[in-house]
Amino acid sequence: MTQLVKELMHPGVLMCKPDATLGQVATLLDQHKVHALFVTDRDGRIVGVISDFDLMAGEWLSSDPESLETMRKLTASDIMTKPVNSIDANTPLTEAADLFVQKRVGRFLVTDNEKPVGTISRSDFVASLAHQISSKRETVGDVMSDAILVCRGKTPILSAARAMTSSGWRSVLVVDAHGKVLGVVSGHDLMKFVRDGVDESKVVRDVMHPALTIDINASLREAANMLIQNHHHRLVVVDKEDPDSFPIGAISTFDIVSAMARPDSVWQQ
Repeated sequence: MTQLVKELMHPGVLMCKPDATLGQVATLLDQHKVHALFVTDRDGRIVGVISDFDLMAGEWLSSDPESLETMRKLTASDIMTKPVNSIDANTPLTEAADLFVQKRVGRFLVTDNEKPVGTISRSDFVASLAHQISSKRETVGDVMSDAILVCRGKTPILSAARAMTSSGWRSVLVVDAHGKVLGVVSGHDLMKFVRDGVDESKVVRDVMHPALTIDINASLREAANMLIQNHHHRLVVVDKEDPDSFPIGAISTFDIVSAMARPDSVWQQ
């Protein structure tokens, strides 16, 4: 039986007002443990979406007093993404997978008779289909991204944030001089600096969290389960036979959804 978006979506929509400050947005994202909020106009209609990545996609992360003051005056409506990508609640999940890949977005606003009723994200999609992944079909190495964004532990957080913004990555891997993984810095780790400003002496080693690694020969089921259980969007791919070597690549929720959306995929048959 075909599964529909409405069976997987999160009911309800988290919203903020257009005049919410970036600090207020950061607080709401942190409190609700979500990556995005929908922005409404004065009549309560959804007109945009603002994510943790949007908060980084500017020059607000700066030790310059003038830039910091400018950042504090910005509101959700100033940096939100629009128009909002939406999907009907009765759309089959197979079609939803295609749309995630085509539009390269992290979430959709779910509507029913053109009224917002919930949200669906790539992570929800992976969680729903993880049990269908056969451990004998594809491995992490088959779908992972070879490119990774890395920095040293002594890298200033300002530099890491700008690298993430310019590359479109939500996180940067922290390695030592020999390429051994020390940790990872994500947009969530940088949220507090939106509210409080940046301490120029802070480096990524001060804010990083432990990295989750997975062997290149592990199954997609293992990768999906690890992403879901730990609420992560990306895993570092390593060779378990040489654990101290430089990371091989990364696998994200988007990589798994892309594999699911291929015409020859088991999930499309």
